[in-house]
Amino acid sequence: MTRLFLFLALCGIATAADRPNVLVFLVDDMGWQDTSVPFHHDTAGKPVPSDLNHRYRTPNMEKLAAQGMKFTRAYAHPVCTPSRITLMTGKNAARHRVTNWTSPDGTETGDNDVKNLRSPDGWGKTGISPDEKALPALLKQAGYRTIHCGKAHFGSKGAFGQYPQALGFEINIAGNEIGHPASYLAKQDFGKGSNHVTGLDKWQGKDGFLTDILTQEMSAAIEASVKDKKPFFAYMAHYAVHAPFMEDPRFAANYPDLPPAQRAYATLIEGMDRSLGDLLAKLDSLGIAENTFVLFLSDNGGDGPIPNNNDKPIISGNAPLRGKKGMRYEGGIRVPMIASWAKPGPANAFTIAPASHEDDLVALADVFPTLADLAGITDAKPWDGHDLLPYLKGDTTYHRPQWLVTHFPHGHNNDHFSILHEGQWKLIRNWADDSSELYDLANDLSESKNLATEQPGRAKAMAEELDRRLDEYGALRSKVVGKADQ
Repeated sequence: MTRLFLFLALCGIATAADRPNVLVFLVDDMGWQDTSVPFHHDTAGKPVPSDLNHRYRTPNMEKLAAQGMKFTRAYAHPVCTPSRITLMTGKNAARHRVTNWTSPDGTETGDNDVKNLRSPDGWGKTGISPDEKALPALLKQAGYRTIHCGKAHFGSKGAFGQYPQALGFEINIAGNEIGHPASYLAKQDFGKGSNHVTGLDKWQGKDGFLTDILTQEMSAAIEASVKDKKPFFAYMAHYAVHAPFMEDPRFAANYPDLPPAQRAYATLIEGMDRSLGDLLAKLDSLGIAENTFVLFLSDNGGDGPIPNNNDKPIISGNAPLRGKKGMRYEGGIRVPMIASWAKPGPANAFTIAPASHEDDLVALADVFPTLADLAGITDAKPWDGHDLLPYLKGDTTYHRPQWLVTHFPHGHNNDHFSILHEGQWKLIRNWADDSSELYDLANDLSESKNLATEQPGRAKAMAEELDRRLDEYGALRSKVVGKADQ
């Protein structure tokens, strides 16, 4: 029996070793336009660069897009923790119920700007539930070494998800309950207090910037995995480009004409891009780039220090999208996403058409089934995500279901709303005043004209469909309070 178990175990390892390595490169608070790569295309499929695309320098993103596929309509939750848990579970936030960001101490994070509404009782304010079977745990069972590096933010201090190991990560570098760093500078020991970045003691007091330090740590962990002949799932979850907007001195000279906060933000973006390039170079030097699948994405819309003008969305900080992080508009939920092999070549498990782009709606929940399929995991429950590999393999007949629900029963930059995307149409239900907004995104990307009054039939049908979907998820609705509760 012992010999049989050993034989089966060794066979399992051998099988896993033949599967692609995976690098998920997740950027915090990176907007759809926070890059020199245009994600906006015209009706002829031609990229339409914006002023922001011309501002930023992301040559390694350009390289990744040139050798792989851009997803131009990728959606996340409007704030971070729900997106990260959705990525790990394949569940819509309305289903896993962590519908807002979690605080380090596990307290309520919804603002009380709406007098009669509060966050629902029972929402997951301390983070991911112990009942979840997360993607890294499944990949670990399949023989992968699972590596977490950077921001976790899966749960509060003392809760199940405080540390990434609870989700199945074998290695955790600098991940805990915090949602942003107190400081990016090693000389400042990465800051003090509740947002101090832990696990990097050997770097404290030295010259160095957090983005680069995390890259070096991830590179070493990947090299060790290759040395041990273990396939890996490397989750590079940068704290950048989240506030505090601290200047990365390596790139400050590239933005002499920007005001200080915007210059700092631009350097955070370029530093993130340098990290991507350094990791791609590392994979190449280790001889595994052709067998490593790379997925680049952000956890919510942009939150850069650029004014957002809701009356004139075209000049807002995420232009041509309206709004920013925490908002119901596209600037709060549409994110950059690129899929590619680290290096195209004959060892690729399948060919991704170079410089291709896909305009279908996709979402963060799709990461789970996509990576499970890539790793050969056949018994993972798909939940709410859909496999994106057919797109990458060039199947032009394949279309992910073109609808998506986003549920935010809290106060924030925008308060208490739910969204239904159906193809080119987008319905927003504002629960504070029971109003609706309807936009035709194919013809009004900046959401400048509310069509709910002009097309009441469509608005009503989509509202009914949204309610039905929320009920299917078991979504918790905003809590109505009286004067005594306010």
